[in-house]
Amino acid sequence: MSELSVNHLLGIKYLNSQDIQLIFETADHFKEVINRPIKKVPSLRDITIANLFFENSTRTKLSFELAEKRLSADVINFSASQSSVKKGETLIDTVNNILSMKVDMVVMRHPNPGASVFLSQHVNASIINAGDGAHEHPTQALLDSYSIRERLGQVQGKNVVIVGDILHSRVALSNIFALQLQGANVMVCGPKTLLPKYIDKLGVKVETNLKKALQWCDVANMLRVQNERMDMTYFPSTREYTQQYGVNSALLNSLDKEITIMHPGPINRGVEITSDVADSKQAIILDQVQNGVAIRMAVIYLLASKIKH
Repeated sequence: MSELSVNHLLGIKYLNSQDIQLIFETADHFKEVINRPIKKVPSLRDITIANLFFENSTRTKLSFELAEKRLSADVINFSASQSSVKKGETLIDTVNNILSMKVDMVVMRHPNPGASVFLSQHVNASIINAGDGAHEHPTQALLDSYSIRERLGQVQGKNVVIVGDILHSRVALSNIFALQLQGANVMVCGPKTLLPKYIDKLGVKVETNLKKALQWCDVANMLRVQNERMDMTYFPSTREYTQQYGVNSALLNSLDKEITIMHPGPINRGVEITSDVADSKQAIILDQVQNGVAIRMAVIYLLASKIKH
């Protein structure tokens, strides 16, 4: 069996297209597993995984935990808000204390970009980045591409637009890297104030008109506005943002083709996407959630197979 070229999943930019292919093929297998009556496999009975979340998370945390338990791993959950980090303990000390309990793998979400890379250089465990600041969120990008592959047959050659708050989004950056590795064409669309200054240097198209962007694409990945990461106002009002960058069924019906709608969640219904669109047949939002468990099982399984006991 082939194996990943990396010992950690720190970001999509460290992977190659063969890695992504292998993760997807492994996820296909696990997707079949999680649809069986008995949803567990004993693959990782001797592996202990610590989930370290220094930032709030609902879906990602639940998805990782479910993936770990489906693989029969032992799981430790750590929430920074109830920990000694509040007393000033450093990240490395926190993690080393956890590793001294013989943990093999760490899944970490952290508000600082590069935290998982830093950790991988200082501790002896396999690290999975579950989101670092506004930098990367690799498993989200993998499950997004996997969901496109499932719906459209392949990712290569497809036109994918990422709409909304690109500036503060770790999902956008990871998605751009993952889609490009697989040969998709990528566009970003949003108000100029929410597009990073040098985004075109990443080889993506840039569009500020939503209707034009939707007319171009096969898939629209709708991002929410990340109010919690903003220290100033980037647009006049939520209402105005919705008028210009919100997707509703009237807008979709005005296109001369049917496009696929995605959203990494949590959805701000009525802001970037209306409820009737989110719950429509064109949306694959719940498929993304289900695929998230299979993709995370695949990543954990493939990284665990590189750990020498």
